Amino acid sequence: MDTDLEKAPEHLMSLLRNQVEVIWIDEFLEEPGKFHDVKIMAIMIFHGKPKVTEELVEKLPHLKLVAVFGAGYNNVDTKMLQSRNIKVSNTPKVLDDACANQAMLLILAAAREFIRDVKRTMAPTTTALLKNHVTVGVDKKTLGIVGMGNIGLAIAKRAKAFNMTIRYHNRNKRTDDAEVDALFHRNLNVMLPLCDYVIVTVSLTAATRGIIGREQLDLMKTSAALINVSRGATVDHDALVQVLRSGGIRFAALDVTDPEPLPRGHPLLGMDNVVVTGHTSSATYESRGGMCQKSIDNVVAMWRGAELPSEVPRY
Repeated sequence: MDTDLEKAPEHLMSLLRNQVEVIWIDEFLEEPGKFHDVKIMAIMIFHGKPKVTEELVEKLPHLKLVAVFGAGYNNVDTKMLQSRNIKVSNTPKVLDDACANQAMLLILAAAREFIRDVKRTMAPTTTALLKNHVTVGVDKKTLGIVGMGNIGLAIAKRAKAFNMTIRYHNRNKRTDDAEVDALFHRNLNVMLPLCDYVIVTVSLTAATRGIIGREQLDLMKTSAALINVSRGATVDHDALVQVLRSGGIRFAALDVTDPEPLPRGHPLLGMDNVVVTGHTSSATYESRGGMCQKSIDNVVAMWRGAELPSEVPRY
């Protein structure tokens, strides 16, 4: 769970230590012989680490499960693992509320140009406030959701409370979309011109990589805003920069980018009509604690030979 800048969160480590035995990947790779007699049966992936390669799997003959700490598993070679009868699990649903709350935060930040207002108001050179500078609200506006799964539906419920009209693009129509009076669009390009806000919530797959490209951005209203809380690679960054500069769309609010973080000096980081957060939509104590516990529950179920609470489907 360590990163280059942060140590593993203690509130999650206490959950792990109380229920499973933990071996750090760095320690294993530095001295694998030390663990020759230890049956390592599961790997937990946190923020994309460790990278589970065939080489690593070969070193773990007792491996039965790769538990992904998160809903997305695009960074895992599921086919390779499942061909070896190694199961993969993730942590759906427990992070839906936190992610949906941050999504609404970004929608509202885009609507009210919040960061621009904060910067101007707090700037040391400011001597007067622009009280007549008005922005676009969300009331009676249309939100288009690209991929209305669990998180997308949670966003839709919140947006409906803000008196927004909901449209969504999925491969298939949801049977429960009447809960939010959502209008289904099988064709994404038909939906986009009808939306004031477009939020991307799809899983990253070969089919959804670059699902929002120049063609799609050109179909959006010039007054529209794009929000991305899925994976950075679902949006063509070069095309996004171009349309933001040309006024093709009004605003972008991104919790995810490709790569992460963006290189310093990237055009998106210097634009007044862009907000970027650090892939933190699940980063609450409650959500991360639930994700950690679900990962542990999958490990324990594997060890007991029981059905996994959230096994990734086989394809």
